[in-house]
Parts: sequence; C-alpha cells; structure tokens
Amino acid sequence: MESMLERLSESVASAESLEQLTRPLLEMLQIVTGLESVYLTSIDEAAGIQFVDFARNTGELQIPEGLEVPWADTLCKRCIEEGCRFTASVSTLWPDSDAAKALGIETYASAPICASNGLVIGTLCAASKQSQMIGPRARSALNLFSRIIAQHLERERLLKELRQSNEYLAKSALTDPLTGLPNRRAFLDELNRLLARAARDGAYVIVGMIDLDGFKKINDQYGHAAGDSHLTACAHLVRSVTREGDMVARLGGDEFAFVSPGPLDAAQANRSADDIRTRIAAAADGASLSGRYSADPISLSVGVVAVHFVSADQAIALADAAMYENKRDRQRARTRDNGQPTSA
Repeated sequence: MESMLERLSESVASAESLEQLTRPLLEMLQIVTGLESVYLTSIDEAAGIQFVDFARNTGELQIPEGLEVPWADTLCKRCIEEGCRFTASVSTLWPDSDAAKALGIETYASAPICASNGLVIGTLCAASKQSQMIGPRARSALNLFSRIIAQHLERERLLKELRQSNEYLAKSALTDPLTGLPNRRAFLDELNRLLARAARDGAYVIVGMIDLDGFKKINDQYGHAAGDSHLTACAHLVRSVTREGDMVARLGGDEFAFVSPGPLDAAQANRSADDIRTRIAAAADGASLSGRYSADPISLSVGVVAVHFVSADQAIALADAAMYENKRDRQRARTRDNGQPTSA
C-alpha cells in the first residue's frame, strides 16, 4: 500500500493531462473500494448528457469509455439530488432506474466534481453488480480523489483562459483596431523578416506605401465617423486586390503599407511591383464611400518598389518617394485636365 501511495503521489504531481492524473487515481480507487468498475464522467447539462471519459473495469461489470447516457436517468444525478453518496442496494433504493437495470448495477458510490462556482461538471464513481459494503477509508478516498480532479480541471481552465488572453493581447498588439489590418509594428516585423530572407537568397522584396488623398478635407467636412468609414473602405479595397501571402498594413492616420516576397530576377521583380501598384490604383478608381455619408470618391497615391540588400528604413524611404512621385504626377494630370498651367 505504501508503494502504491508513493507512486500515486508521484503521478499526481507530474500529471500534465487529465488522463495522466485520472488513470492512477482510478487504479487506487479500485483497490480501496474493492468494486469491479471505477470511472470518471463529465456532464453536459445543456445537452442533457453524461459521458464516461475514463474507466477501469476488472470484473463482470463493464462501463465502457465513451459511453453516453441521458443525464436525467443517471445514478449520479440521483446521488447528488438526494444526498446519497453510497448504496449497496440500488435495486431497492432506485428500482425505477433504467440505467442501473441495463448495466446490472447493485452497489454504487459517487462523488461530484465541482467547478469553482459550485456547478457540478462531472462525477467520480465506483460500482459493482454484487451488493457489497465499502468502508469509511474508501469513501474518503473517493471524495479526496474527486477534489484532486476538480482542482486539476480548474487549473486547466485557468491556463486555457490565460493562453487565450495572451493570444488576444498578442494579436491586439499587432492589429489596427479600426481596420483590422496589421499595424505598424506588424508591418515592420514582416518587412525585416522578408529583407533578412532576401539577403540570404538574393530575392527581392516588394514594398509599397499608400496614402489617401484629401483625407483631412473628409474629416473636416463630414466628421471623424466619415473619416473612419473612409479608412475602413480603403483598407478593404486594397486588401481585396492582394494575394494570400501579401501583407497590407495601416501605419497610422491615412497611411497604409504593403509588403510581399518577390522573385529573384530584377526585371520580374520590377514588373511585379508595377503590377501591384496598378491593381491597387485601379481598385480605388471610381470607388466611393457608401452609406449615409456622401464623401468624395476614394483617391489613393501609391508607390511600390522592388528592393533587396537594404534596411527596412531604406525600403520604406524608397517606397515613400515613389508614392510622393505618384501623387505629384496625379496632381499634374488633374491640373492639365482642368485646363490650368502645370507646376514643376
């Protein structure tokens, strides 16, 4: 018994999963109760089902793992509701139990497994087809083991919530809350990653800068809500014409950026940059803000370059210069269309 307890203590301390914890507990529970079947269940009250998650069977009574039974008719539910944790005569105490009749259970012991809020989420059970008594030590072990399992489940729940919170925070730290696009930090991380890879294999990186023309006028004339809608529409437009592996990011204000892995060949890389610039510009051509705001049509200045063997700051500066050149070209074109002299 002492060696069993020592092994049990080691198993409980080192268990990394519910199964690793439960298997040795069931083995020990079977020894101290002397009953032929011991098992751990979980309860889905919303669905009205009880599941047998883990079981240990050594006699005629076989409680299979994966068994699903209606919660309303289980002996566990009766034990909880009536405050009866043990009976050596199920047929006398609960003669109307179809579940007990189907399995032939005569001796039954159960302890609830409760969440931190007191909700019963499972049970730890021991059963036999024969009528037999179990002593106080066995009942204490049943209660103790159920609490150990409950503590493990609570720890797992807290760890899961912590992981989810960390994932949410990590995602939030890299996401622009208005548009849902990656933010400046995420863009710089991706740009540095692609530039480092390009330095190794000699490939190019396609980098773009995108600016909303006349955004201040939209904010001033229609308000910040219209400005936000304009930014969101712009983000959707640009994202709709990029590929799966491309990154479109919002750097802040009315500035957006683009980064993508490029080919090894310089001419092909430059053609890719031109193609991306053309697609982004074409997506915005004639587009306007829908809804209750009647803002001016979306107008984008776009600069896209193919680079390698440069720093992130240099790549951004080159794309930025290309974007401002595009903005000046478009301004000159509009001036000519209006019949006014062009400026240098």
